Parts: sequence; structure tokens; C-alpha cells
Amino acid sequence: MSHLDHYSRIAAMFEYPGIEFPQRIKTIIEELETQEKYQEAVSEIKMFFGFLPVDDLKKMQELFTRSFDVQSVTTLDLGYVLFGDDYKRGDMLANLNREHRLAGNELNNELSDHLPNLLRLIPKLTDEEVLHELVEEIIAPALRIMVAEFSPSRIDMKNKAYKKHYKTLIDVPETNSSVLYQHTLKALRELLMADFKIVEKPAFGIKSDFLHSITQENEIEAKAENLSQ
Repeated sequence: MSHLDHYSRIAAMFEYPGIEFPQRIKTIIEELETQEKYQEAVSEIKMFFGFLPVDDLKKMQELFTRSFDVQSVTTLDLGYVLFGDDYKRGDMLANLNREHRLAGNELNNELSDHLPNLLRLIPKLTDEEVLHELVEEIIAPALRIMVAEFSPSRIDMKNKAYKKHYKTLIDVPETNSSVLYQHTLKALRELLMADFKIVEKPAFGIKSDFLHSITQENEIEAKAENLSQ
């Protein structure tokens, strides 16, 4: 058993909620709070759980979708977070595909840079150099960007972009819902700092901007719709 096995279970925080989602979060809290070095992470997860609409599966699912999928705040595909559609993401996906395959890590119909897949990969990696490169050069820098996307000003700009294109915004549960998932991202960041002693730094060559990307995608979709009419 790896001393990093908790990352496999933490992956559940970033998966589409099922009926068992609240219990999984409670189990994660119970496991992590036994170690002093994880208390900052535990505090963030407790804040997330405290506002989570645990008795309403549909609202939990809407909250996840609005955060990471449709009209999203950010994305869980870290290569896209770091590089957008740049060719560097393709290189990253190819390299990650190889590491997942060598480790016997299932991708569950998602891409190799999808955050839950990367978290399940962490305890399976036996090459320390590859492990630290994954954490320090991919996951940690992407988390810094993703957390920043939850700032009120960034969310407001994205909402305006989505509303301009879609004419309406998806409804989400009340009470801190628009920024709730930032606590899971911050918790993960705290865990990585505790386990790997990393110092946050921008990733080399980052050139992606999520707001710019979704604006471009909206414009492309609009042009395609006009051409088809």
C-alpha cells in the first residue's frame, strides 16, 4: 500500500456526484483529519461539505456541472488549463497516456489529463522523478490557475460571456454555490504542499486563458450556426 493512496479516494471530490457523494466526502474528512499535516486541507473540505446541498442529488449535480462542465467556471482537464488548444497539450496527453498505461491506471472514458485520473495515478507511480514532475509541473500549477478562476471578477466576466452567447445562464443552488468547488481545489493544493513540500510557481510556457478560450469557442459556435442557416 502506498503512503499516497489517499489521492485515489480524493479523486471522488472531482467526479460527477452520485447518491453516495456526501458519504465519500465525509470519509475523506475522517481519514485526513487523523494527521496533523493535513488540517488545512481538512478545513477547506469541511467548508465545501458545509454548504453542499447533501439532501438534493440534482442540486449537487447541477453545482458540479456549472463548475466544471456546461457554462463552467473552469475545467478538470489540466492540459487545457495550462495550454488551451496549443500543441503542447497534445504532447502532454501522449506522455500521460504512456504513464497511465504503464501504471495500469484506468481512464474511465476521460482524457489522460483529467484531474481524477491524475490523482489515481499518483499512488501508482514508482518512478519518483516522474511523480514529482507530474505534481510540480502539471497538477500544482494548474490548481493555482483553477483556483484563480473562482474569483468573483472572473466568474462575472465568464457569466457575461455565457449569457451573451446562450442568452441565459444555468441556474445553480443558492448560498456560495458559484465558488463552492474552489474549496476542493484549495484542499488538494494543501495536500500536495504537505506531501511533496512544493513551493507554488507558475508553469513554464503557460499560455492558456480559460475566459479567452470560452469566448473564442462561443464565437466559433456562433459563426457555425450562422453558416448553417
